[in-house]
Amino acid sequence: MRLCPVQEFTVLRPLCATLLLALIPLANAQSPLTTVSERSGFIETGRYEEVTALCDAFARQYPKAVRCITFGTTPEGRPMKALVASTSGALTPEQARRRGLPVVLIQGGIHAGEIDGKDAGFLALREVLEGKAASGALDKLAWVFVPVFNVDGHERFGAWNRPNQRGPKEMGWRTTAQNYNLNRDYLKADTPEMQAMLQLVQRWDPLVTVDLHATNGAQFEHDISIQVEPVHAGDAGLRKAGLALRSGVIDDLAKQGSLPLPYYPSFVVQDDPTSGFEDSVPPPRFSHGYFLLRNRIAMLVETHSWKEYPVRVRITRNTVVSVLEQVARDGAAWQAAAKQADVAAGELGGKQEPLTYVAAPTAHTVDFRGYAYTRTKSDVSGALMTRYDETTPQVWKVPLKDDIRPGIVVEAPGAGYVVPAADASWVAAVLKTHGVEYRLLGKPWQGDAETFRASKSSFGTGSVETHQRLTVEGRWQHEARSVPAGSLFVPIAQAKSRLVMGLLEPLAPDSLLAWGRFNNAFERKEYMEDYVAEGVAREMLRDPRVKAEFEKKLREDMAFAADPNARLEFFYRRHPSWDERYQLYPVLRVDTAP
Repeated sequence: MRLCPVQEFTVLRPLCATLLLALIPLANAQSPLTTVSERSGFIETGRYEEVTALCDAFARQYPKAVRCITFGTTPEGRPMKALVASTSGALTPEQARRRGLPVVLIQGGIHAGEIDGKDAGFLALREVLEGKAASGALDKLAWVFVPVFNVDGHERFGAWNRPNQRGPKEMGWRTTAQNYNLNRDYLKADTPEMQAMLQLVQRWDPLVTVDLHATNGAQFEHDISIQVEPVHAGDAGLRKAGLALRSGVIDDLAKQGSLPLPYYPSFVVQDDPTSGFEDSVPPPRFSHGYFLLRNRIAMLVETHSWKEYPVRVRITRNTVVSVLEQVARDGAAWQAAAKQADVAAGELGGKQEPLTYVAAPTAHTVDFRGYAYTRTKSDVSGALMTRYDETTPQVWKVPLKDDIRPGIVVEAPGAGYVVPAADASWVAAVLKTHGVEYRLLGKPWQGDAETFRASKSSFGTGSVETHQRLTVEGRWQHEARSVPAGSLFVPIAQAKSRLVMGLLEPLAPDSLLAWGRFNNAFERKEYMEDYVAEGVAREMLRDPRVKAEFEKKLREDMAFAADPNARLEFFYRRHPSWDERYQLYPVLRVDTAP
């Protein structure tokens, strides 16, 4: 239902607010548990001081059901607040574990301009505690609510921080004070905020994590997308639970008048509706790509940014309530499936495991609720530009690729990974952040191991999140190797085996290697002068086998024949002075634990 077209929204804001507010039950305006947003008719959103005040206020009003906690401090010195809610008496991780309760972690404001989740979450929390929504759910679960993840970004407040979004009047900024995008930081965990979040995750071990966003993108009628993993990826048994949660939420939202989608509505070709859509499994830099590696369920919620803020808050509130109701009903069974997934993950050694997933090239046609549009050349930019007419709904018939299949697949090591002592300290810190098991080797080790030597490596041409990313080609092969005392052994026989592979497999999209943490191993550090190489070459050409190989390459590789440096390097690479560690990934795989 389109209540307030954008061209009318400024002029008719009071009327629009009245119409939209009819869709959201309001509390007494004087209640200490209402938000600035609610009191403004969901035209505004409050500053972070409101979060800290509400956190305390909920805990005071419901002392047996709510606890206000601080789980970190931002680079600018602000407290990172969370509310723990349960009417079971389980307000600590230990109490939740003793009672066998599933934990739901719901976070808002990871992109602090997309702040629907904060206001919707507080609204849902009050209604659940008042018994007006998800009746009895908090008896059967513990809810950890982080109203704002990106706290410093939230306080970079402004009216135009989200130019593609309708409301609120002012909002926070997408990235942190250090300009990190937290929803690119889950696996690499560079930021103090993410490290604090992962500590919270370690303590509570949430069965379901919900990440609340608002989209960018085109204009259309669909108002929300719900993506869940594991559905296409991860543990096969847990995929059933992920699909059940996704289907249940989508069904609930549809009954409430929404037009939900199970995939992110971003065109394959930007600004071209005819190109359709392609579903995917996100890499673990994203929230819903990360938790599947922990054998847990994650949901990405994206309200449509072109819907007015009161509508987005209402739909997000409905999503939160639906998640709580479903976990209360089915969480015990899903928790059992997660525990079985942990056991199965501990037996991953020697088995094939996908590192990436891709959509099959075949597409099918879907009906998509869009608007009439034109595509004409802009006299401003000179580019072909799409313009939408929101007064004319239109069903688009567009292609959708949603047959998701494994992409890069590798065999897990038989026993695990060995990180030599030179890199052990910083790698251990990353593993500890994620709760991955490892042990230090108290004495030197030598034996048969798999090594990865890159046949090709390519450094990124620009900075990404302060990193210069690296892509490599190559394969694992057996060699005799040795490592000193103080090296790390990371066993594959653990519940977080997929997380281990995501960090340490060189071809994984968000591995430590891919984020440039091992770049030194792929940089050339030593050289042979040309005049020295000339002499070395002439000596080596006395060997008939070297001479035959060199002449064959001259005949068959014209580029090589025309490149003096390549011709000299042919001999340098065969000389004892060549650095055998160049292009050698400094992590080993072993089939027997050291």
